[in-house]
Amino acid sequence: MMGFYNRFLLPKVVDLVCRSKPTTRQRAKVVPLASGKVLEVGFGSGLNLSFYDGAKVSRVWALEPSAEMLAIAEGRVGAVGFPVEFVKAPAEEIPLADGSADTVLMTYTLCTLPDVRRALGEIARVLKPGGELLFCEHGSAPDESVRRWQDRLNPVWKAVGGGCNLNRQVPSLLEEGGFRIREMDTMYLPGWRPASFNYWGRADRA
Repeated sequence: MMGFYNRFLLPKVVDLVCRSKPTTRQRAKVVPLASGKVLEVGFGSGLNLSFYDGAKVSRVWALEPSAEMLAIAEGRVGAVGFPVEFVKAPAEEIPLADGSADTVLMTYTLCTLPDVRRALGEIARVLKPGGELLFCEHGSAPDESVRRWQDRLNPVWKAVGGGCNLNRQVPSLLEEGGFRIREMDTMYLPGWRPASFNYWGRADRA
């Protein structure tokens, strides 16, 4: 039953949830900052495509391990004016050469990575010296009462949400993964508070 859910229903649910107005506004803040050769980690169903600045981007590597999510994304690729190459692989094993990407983009991806440290090591490897990591993620909330609910609900949420974690400490994970945060903003988005605290900004290799 879970296999059917994860393969056929979950991709459509994730696509629908990730198209909400609050998350769409967040994408509009971050994605246009990308430039050059861009690796998008956790490409999903291609919801970031319309926010890229085509005058600044030369190509996008769309890294996504789910064939079902990439199948949804195919219908959105034709609307952009730059090459998009699907790369069906996990973030822990990025099949690109060292220093390939000018920019790495992650939006609502860090929450689902099975091995965050390994994935960030791979991201650092493929990012050019002087390159930039752009991120927009949900995670651990600043309010203790919300954090308690995040911790209580996380096992169930993770099981039904395709591995999504409610309570990841985004800044410390990035820093432990070898990145230096240069700019970061935070806020609660409208919606269910355990899943709505957002971090977004820029980082480079430490």
